[in-house]
Amino acid sequence: MSFFTRFAPEPSFTHGAAPVNSSASTTAVLLCNLGTPDEATAPALRRYLAEFLSDPRVVEIPRALWWLILHGIILRVRPKKSAAKYASIWMKEGSPLRVWTQKQAVMLRGYLAVRGLPVEVRYAMRYGQPSIASQLDQLKADGITRILILPAYPQYSGTTTASVFDAVYGWAARIRRIPEFRFVNHYHDHPGYINALAARVREHWRTSGRGEQLVMSFHGVPERTLKLGDPYHCECHKTARLLATQLGLQPTQYKVTFQSRFGKAKWLEPYTEPTLVAMAQAGVTRVDVICPGFTGDCLETLEEISMEAREAFLHAGGKEFRYIPCLNDSHEWIAGLAELAQQHLSGWPVAGAENAETLAGMRQRAMALGAPP
Repeated sequence: MSFFTRFAPEPSFTHGAAPVNSSASTTAVLLCNLGTPDEATAPALRRYLAEFLSDPRVVEIPRALWWLILHGIILRVRPKKSAAKYASIWMKEGSPLRVWTQKQAVMLRGYLAVRGLPVEVRYAMRYGQPSIASQLDQLKADGITRILILPAYPQYSGTTTASVFDAVYGWAARIRRIPEFRFVNHYHDHPGYINALAARVREHWRTSGRGEQLVMSFHGVPERTLKLGDPYHCECHKTARLLATQLGLQPTQYKVTFQSRFGKAKWLEPYTEPTLVAMAQAGVTRVDVICPGFTGDCLETLEEISMEAREAFLHAGGKEFRYIPCLNDSHEWIAGLAELAQQHLSGWPVAGAENAETLAGMRQRAMALGAPP
């Protein structure tokens, strides 16, 4: 006789048998990013946007009203326009966000191995594929019993970080034997992250020259979230202050702005594109723009900033607009990410560390990707 159960079946288990993953680490890091469509097509964008914009963490208005707006207007109009934008930045390997996130996960695994931590590292997307649930399923099937959830968002926001945690909690709600979890809430002021940003800017200045102003453009969120207690705005400004200090900038030499507005509600100000236009009209001819809140280049950096904002600045009278790429796969960033992960993994036993051959292979692969010997 079979009975209904709300919980997913567990992997095959025999009492007294060795663990599924007994020869390797039972600890893993799951690097979680926002998400991306599978293709730069209208149908793919419709699927992606439907999932993304249905998240109550992202849009906090009454569900019934929002459902009508989303399915009656937005998903009829926006997919085609968004698909064209994605097509303009699509890489031969696929979506830039997926390309960079996947590479970061591979490199992080190697960099942790160099530090004597041969843990598994996977990546997942909050919206789209590979999903957080599918990666957690696979990690569990592989015998992983401890998982560090590491969002790709340095600054905490209920619209992003908390949504990742929701996905993990939702997965756990249907699991009988839940792995041990740890969560990284934020790292907006972590020295490794700030040092990586500073190194990125200095390298840009060395190779391309220095603009009159450095604009730090963060992703926007509705202003009401700040008033409701979301720390995102404050953490963005702290990141900017720490980066400016590292670079030796005075307050008059940089600006903090917010991009990617959606809808008619008031969002965090000042807005990026209008600020750049005003700067050009005021006589600023050369600007450098960096997006510190994005750890990998994506639509919001490559199309919205490097294309649309550039055009607006030059059309308003500016002469030189230089976009500074995201951290992507830079050595300083992966080293900082490894330091951050190591801190949060502290105290967890790492099985498989005695396997010298495996560890040596991981170190060799990490060095091939740029890790120090």
